[in-house]
Amino acid sequence: MAVGRRRSGPGDGGAVELARRLGVLLSELGLSEIDVTVGGVRVRLQRGGAAALPTAGALAPAAALVPTERPVPAASEASGSMITIEAPMVGTFYRASSPTAEPYVHEGDLVKEGQILCIIEAMKLMNEIESKAAGRVMKIFVDNAHGVEYGQPLFLIDPAR
Repeated sequence: MAVGRRRSGPGDGGAVELARRLGVLLSELGLSEIDVTVGGVRVRLQRGGAAALPTAGALAPAAALVPTERPVPAASEASGSMITIEAPMVGTFYRASSPTAEPYVHEGDLVKEGQILCIIEAMKLMNEIESKAAGRVMKIFVDNAHGVEYGQPLFLIDPAR
């Protein structure tokens, strides 16, 4: 990627152009994250809902790629005695404690009340999300390392009878 000799400043749109170019590169190369500093402007793009992070007083738009999410369950699927575990915060959803670890749960697993189901990373803090009830995990709605919004369904649990 060629970057001109002119320094980008907060008022000249240089950060916006840099973010656009990096977004194209992210897609073309199939990268999950890219972090570039040009002059006094730093832009970081990450798949999964993270926004561009400017530094040195520059303002950059949120230019991160929006992840594709699975649809919310149909009313018939979520009706009855099923329990939906929702995201208590905005962040990045992780099914395991590390990239090499086994996921906490799989679809079809039996879980206990209070058992850890996943982690949501928010502002560099790892928040463990626990099951509200004992039962069987019927559905996992979010892919690993994807962004989640507050109130977004994460898991569908069929409570033990």
